[in-house]
Amino acid sequence: MAMLDKTQSATDDIDLGFLLVALDASPDAPLVFSYGGADIRPGYHITEVKAGHFSALDCGANPEAWSEIFVQLWDIEEGDRTHMPARKFAAIVRKVAEHVALDGSARLTFEVSDGVAPMQLHKASSPVLRGGVLHVDLGPRPASCKPRDRWLAETVRQASSCCGPAAEGRNAARDVLSRGGVRSTCDAAPHPACRPPSPHAREEGICRSAQGIMGMTCQSR
Repeated sequence: MAMLDKTQSATDDIDLGFLLVALDASPDAPLVFSYGGADIRPGYHITEVKAGHFSALDCGANPEAWSEIFVQLWDIEEGDRTHMPARKFAAIVRKVAEHVALDGSARLTFEVSDGVAPMQLHKASSPVLRGGVLHVDLGPRPASCKPRDRWLAETVRQASSCCGPAAEGRNAARDVLSRGGVRSTCDAAPHPACRPPSPHAREEGICRSAQGIMGMTCQSR
């Protein structure tokens, strides 16, 4: 199984390799996932680990290809069971890897259900060791417009290049989203790359921004 570079920084959407490195660092710590504002029940099971390779056409008519690993969690109570230790979770994944090719750098998605409610898709945040317990927060995996995501990343990159030091990575992206545009030290005399996007900005003539970044919509040809 391909493994991740251990220097990967903390993020709110980790991959399997990053998770395994964290589990190996605290093998005896109980592993507790949290989602929807509550901890998973102590009797939870890993019911599936599967790998998928996808080819698709995005909403900008651009071909896309990616790999994704899915870990299915069954959130139940079962007798006097306690949360499994980190090493057990890691051992299960590595057992699967003996039979299924798992790419440690592929996108990691958790499928979670209590067996009654519909299964939900989640991304995972970096594990945090707190009070001897290894906590992993799961957050809903939202739908995404890939042309818009690429445009946003380029907007942040251009803003950083013209405005000097700025928040990096996802923090910068969130700043753009919350403000509806990039504003920083160049507000007084904005560089063209720092101005709010044109109402008619396009990617490949498909996606355009109606009212800045929050209004970007995708249209078919």
